[in-house]
Amino acid sequence: MAKFLCAVLLLYLCGCAGTSHRAPAPADADVIAITPQWLAEQRGQPAAAQTAPITAAVEAAVDGTPAAAALPPPVTGGAYRLGVGDVLAITVWDHPELTGAVPRQDNLDGQAGPPAASFVIDQRGELHFPFAGAVPLAGLTRDQARDLLAQRLARYFRAPRVTLNVQAYRSQRVYVDGEVKTPGPQAINDIPMTVLEALNRAGGLLPTADQSRIVIERGGQSYRLNLAAPRQGPSALPLQQHSATLLLADGDVVRAPPRDESKVFVGGEVLSPRALTMHDGRLTLNEALGEAGGLNPQSADAGQVYVVRQAHGVPQVYRLDARPASALALAEQFELRPRDVVYVAASPLTNWHRAISQLFPGELSSAVGVTTRP
Repeated sequence: MAKFLCAVLLLYLCGCAGTSHRAPAPADADVIAITPQWLAEQRGQPAAAQTAPITAAVEAAVDGTPAAAALPPPVTGGAYRLGVGDVLAITVWDHPELTGAVPRQDNLDGQAGPPAASFVIDQRGELHFPFAGAVPLAGLTRDQARDLLAQRLARYFRAPRVTLNVQAYRSQRVYVDGEVKTPGPQAINDIPMTVLEALNRAGGLLPTADQSRIVIERGGQSYRLNLAAPRQGPSALPLQQHSATLLLADGDVVRAPPRDESKVFVGGEVLSPRALTMHDGRLTLNEALGEAGGLNPQSADAGQVYVVRQAHGVPQVYRLDARPASALALAEQFELRPRDVVYVAASPLTNWHRAISQLFPGELSSAVGVTTRP
């Protein structure tokens, strides 16, 4: 009987101390409550300050990487300009002896029979043509090169008619790397090269690619593009800021990073703590909790669901009270960002139980056994 009374007294004293204990939020950051009013205010703010669907502009505000909208246009403009290594097919009408003077070494068009003459722009950007000599063609468009060559030939021939075509584009290229089927260089031709065109020429994105974090490197600077933004609602970037019209330039590098680099970490009192991979840059708090098995009904405090986020090196903490049924709708509207940490705190009773188990190993189970013994 005495042992039973001691156990009851121990339970009462520790319970009084434990009921006042509540797992606090991080003390070095202000906690922002996730409420319908707060979400409505966020939807009314600019995209860079929202917790709404992640676009390239939002990511630029978070990690400092410029969005693809800030990508400077190619300095060459829309028309293709000839360069070193390009192979040209030149015909001077009524003067077949000119184009036949320099036979082509390889049949680039793959046709049978005697190949037509071809001319290659050398390392100095010049093309050597009979009677015209060394003609500087690098940096010119096809029409400009034709007119310059005709002007040179006009010194020896009356009103020469010149036809100039590009047989092989070798001077300009972009490089596609990462999660694509066939990484490697892609030649730029007379059709303007867009990001989507470059990715499709590389065989398309693999299922493991993160379409929301395509990186374009130009001039030593990296820019981020969200290809999935047009499918993520009205808050997505305008079409002109995406791959349909975004032109690439010579030397650009297009990287498709894997999805594993964009993860959200779920821990605390959930059934299956784990690191979750975002779905093309999109994952809601509701989805994260669901994929982690949901809150542990025996140990979780539904009133303390936290999201910890780093913004410019400063931690931001958001708290969701998941006890009311309407909290599920709020969790579905709150979209996470890469590297977010979702933490579910333990209930006061769970903290008390763990504290007693550490201070008095075996005593709690013994007391329970005494109270339940017939």
